[in-house]
Amino acid sequence: MKPVVGAMQAWSCFVISIFAIVVLSVLSILFNKNHPELVGGDEDPENGPEVAKTLFVAIMIYIGFIVFCGIQGLLHLRESRRGAIAL
Repeated sequence: MKPVVGAMQAWSCFVISIFAIVVLSVLSILFNKNHPELVGGDEDPENGPEVAKTLFVAIMIYIGFIVFCGIQGLLHLRESRRGAIAL
């Protein structure tokens, strides 16, 4: 199987996706708890759990990116071990 994207793009996507999952997870937890800084205060909480569900979907998409980009990066590693010339 040949890689679809370049090695640098695959590993960059992998690292950025991990960072995005960490940030979105923290935001999701805070929205789920109706944190006053994010939902407008204690008196008028917006619908924080719905926002948390949307953020959870975004986390699932980034997990898909991690799987795809990780496989692409590993394909590049396997290809470079066989002596292929990288362009």
